[in-house]
Amino acid sequence: MPRLRVAALSRYLLHGRFFTPGCLRSQARTICTVARNPPKPTAVQWPRVRALHTEITSSQPDSAPSPIHVPLRKQLKDEAKKQKVLGKKKKKNANNQVVDGWELTVGIEIHAQLNTARKLFSPATTSFNDGPNSHVAYFDLAIPGSQPIFQKETLIPALRAALALNCNIQGISRFDRKHYFHWDQPSGYQITQYYEPFARDGRIVLQGRDGIAAEDGDGVSIGIKQIQMEQDTAKTLAQPGDVHWIDFNRVGMPLIEIITLPDIHHPATAAALVKKVQILLNAADACVSGMEAGGLRADVNVSVRRSDDPAAPLGQRTEIKNLSSFKAVEDAIIAERDRQIAVLESGGTIESETRGWSIGSTETRRLRGKEGEVDYRYMPDPDIGPVIIGDDLVDHLRGSMGELPDAEVDRLIQRFGLTPKDALSLVALDEGKRVEYFWRVVHLLSRQFGPNASLPEYLPCCQLAANWILHELGRLTSERNEDAAQDLGFTEDGQCDRVPVEHLTHILMYLYQRKITAKVAKELLWAVFRRRIPDEYPTIDDVLNEENLWFEELNEDEYVELAYAAAEGQDEVVKQFVDYKHYPQGKLMFLVGRMIRLGAEERIDPKEAERVMRRVLEEKLIPDIKNQT
Repeated sequence: MPRLRVAALSRYLLHGRFFTPGCLRSQARTICTVARNPPKPTAVQWPRVRALHTEITSSQPDSAPSPIHVPLRKQLKDEAKKQKVLGKKKKKNANNQVVDGWELTVGIEIHAQLNTARKLFSPATTSFNDGPNSHVAYFDLAIPGSQPIFQKETLIPALRAALALNCNIQGISRFDRKHYFHWDQPSGYQITQYYEPFARDGRIVLQGRDGIAAEDGDGVSIGIKQIQMEQDTAKTLAQPGDVHWIDFNRVGMPLIEIITLPDIHHPATAAALVKKVQILLNAADACVSGMEAGGLRADVNVSVRRSDDPAAPLGQRTEIKNLSSFKAVEDAIIAERDRQIAVLESGGTIESETRGWSIGSTETRRLRGKEGEVDYRYMPDPDIGPVIIGDDLVDHLRGSMGELPDAEVDRLIQRFGLTPKDALSLVALDEGKRVEYFWRVVHLLSRQFGPNASLPEYLPCCQLAANWILHELGRLTSERNEDAAQDLGFTEDGQCDRVPVEHLTHILMYLYQRKITAKVAKELLWAVFRRRIPDEYPTIDDVLNEENLWFEELNEDEYVELAYAAAEGQDEVVKQFVDYKHYPQGKLMFLVGRMIRLGAEERIDPKEAERVMRRVLEEKLIPDIKNQT
């Protein structure tokens, strides 16, 4: 076959066009196709060699439909239904963290996309939602004559990540080539930092509130062997008929690979570690997105050995690739641990191999035999010089890191009395944007409280704000309502597109002051979310005035009269409050519910109704029954 010109090869790789007759053209339909419809052949003016590093952006329209995002929770539910139909439903296990007689050992490799504007070795911009193959430079496709140019700005988020994980920054690091052939890697090798990474010897501490296994006690410390920078691969989109589309937007995007020591011995702790790393990377502004959005992936290395001989070497490990959720990390480790134990107990041996995992599966599957270091043929990259990191840069980044998640969680617990679970959820949700939203709401509430905002009497209002921001806002986009596909739109500066801080603050203040009921407050929240405020009503006050929704509570006498009316004809229910072993709280709430149904609901506070009903029972109704007997 004659030698191809660079321009012709570029047309083929970027646009799926190949004009030269010969063997490649006859096989064009079987080769992985670029993810867009091949446009009609047109004359193209290609830039000179001097512009080999400039970005190539296709102006052709993208006819491929965008994939519909299916929430992970729905994927898990659908897969569980399929497994149930097939008779493969998972068995519930009260304690699946340990297996008697065996010790589990896990090491994790976490790949995180860095928050940068450019790719690692080309000036092409990073892309996450743009059209396929619209941000690709010549080097990304390994076009002959193109050279890697290290984009120095990609080092900054990588250093922030390493500092957040307590690593030692190396003054000099170098890039290596890791050779393997696959259609998602045009050059036939990946540029990484195998021998001399930029960060080593880190450590991350997990506490009980992070969700570790109970067997790990109050906390566990996991060592980090090294963190290295490397390229990402292209994105493969499987199509019907054994066809694959390739989106080269992702190839060359900067990643860091975080390699832990094999210090993990329980599946839940492994999942907690990945979650903690994601929270730390978001807090350090190093990672673009979390696991569900594809910005972070985990590979786990799993091995088992008999627990009766702690001095014995670790067992043969297997690797499970590309786990994309915290639940997948835990479930895959459990499944692979149980598989290895079953193999060993039956007299077999564990092979070194790479295995895969699907959402909702009950067992891992073999992908390929595990390649060793020799197979990858690691070698220093001759086209890239060493990366020299000055101490002044490291000191500046360390001094500007800001508050890390553990310190912020502690502050939320100590200042507002939140539970560790709620405090951690606030910090973790929406990549740290939701806790910024909470601080803005608290700030506006404090301004309304005035100079006495720090008094303990106002603490319940801040706790109410945390509860609403965690739970009520979450219900707006839950799967049970028609708005499930919509996003709340939290921003980096603590705002929210769908529920502005000012609107939620007014709702919470009126609820705290008992000027509106909880039901009305929730209706107002929905009105804000669906943009009825300000589209139909300019402000919260306008809604309350026009719809007459202000809370005009019953007085004490009216509550008592209503309590008697609710208890009338309920003699059998009232008798259960006489000589009980356990207070019949359920029956009390039944009577309170009757009060709300019989009275004007918009004027009744359920807590006041419960208090009055309890008093009426104790002071009048129960003594009357005792006197009759």
